[in-house]
Amino acid sequence: MKLALIGVGQAGGKVVDEFLAYDARTGADVVQGAIAVNTAKADLQGIDRLPTDRRILIGQSRVKGHGVGADNELGAEIAEEDIDEIQGALDSVPVHEIDAFLVVAGLGGGTGSGGAPVIAKNLKRIHTEPVYGLGILPGSDEGGIYTLNAARSLKTFVDEVDNLMLFDNDAWRRSGESVGEGFDAINEELVRRFGVLFSAGEVTAGSDVAESVVDSSEIINTLKGGGISSLGYADVAVDEPERQGLLSRLRGDSDGGIDSTEATNRITSLVRKATLGRLTLPCEVKGTERALLVVAGPPEYLNRKGIEHGRKWLEEQTGSMEVRGGDYPRRGEGTVAALVLLGGVTNVPRVKELQQVAIEAQRNLGEITDESEDRFAELMDSDGELESLF
Repeated sequence: MKLALIGVGQAGGKVVDEFLAYDARTGADVVQGAIAVNTAKADLQGIDRLPTDRRILIGQSRVKGHGVGADNELGAEIAEEDIDEIQGALDSVPVHEIDAFLVVAGLGGGTGSGGAPVIAKNLKRIHTEPVYGLGILPGSDEGGIYTLNAARSLKTFVDEVDNLMLFDNDAWRRSGESVGEGFDAINEELVRRFGVLFSAGEVTAGSDVAESVVDSSEIINTLKGGGISSLGYADVAVDEPERQGLLSRLRGDSDGGIDSTEATNRITSLVRKATLGRLTLPCEVKGTERALLVVAGPPEYLNRKGIEHGRKWLEEQTGSMEVRGGDYPRRGEGTVAALVLLGGVTNVPRVKELQQVAIEAQRNLGEITDESEDRFAELMDSDGELESLF
């Protein structure tokens, strides 16, 4: 699937940078164009792989390159004011060659959570290609203002994209990590999963061809209808056999002596782990509207019976009649992996929790503001005995 990536805010820019690294490492060639948009000059300088002319600093007249200080209303205003500059940077993207736009942002800060919905809305107004969002939820320990930002941004962002895929930092944090190490590890995990999803079905010169191809239309159909989506992933190391020549494949020798039953059981086990394990957004699988299964790895291990068993099991678990599935032959990783895209999930405890915490934070913020105004008025009250200079 060919994408144009727009990273908004610090987290969005870092994730786009990681996607470029994934493309370079795997040769997936998913990213056809990319820009990073920010109100903070320092954040743009912290990006490694994206060319400097693809890093767009907005809001210079208002915040002087110092960011919006977690004020996502200001972030939205600035994105709206400078939308022509952002669109101008996207004019160099070969839109006729892409399948979709992907707007990536952390939803806890100011620029990303405020600007991403604005940019998505503008893209949908101009282009016919799908516009997807990839939102990163803040950890519950990051503070009330970030939770409030995320809840308000989520409510807006999901209405402005064709589908919003979410990644929950809470589910992926490890204890003992520094802040930088933690975010770097999370970005790698995020891109590993979404990289496999978007690169499935892409055929390069000399690559193996899938028996049951998963292409961009399968992904688009799974994400259609809007709403929120989550992604599951599981892999296991295998001994990758040497690639067989054409004559060997014609003779039927290409399985490398791999046991068919073992390959089937491996795939069905991976599908279960991917679905019931750690999702990008923890949710109840039952009630998922649509799902997509991709099994990736050396073609010798991609057993059609295993994929079909996994797809049927996924149908039973989700209760959905729209469960697509296929294989993605890839060499060089030394793993067989199962990826499960759950499109249109509705039972998401984390989102409900986020909303409740945000409502409480908003209420408390209003009370604190009122109390502060009263206390300040009392502090400066001189009973009319002291006059101001002017």
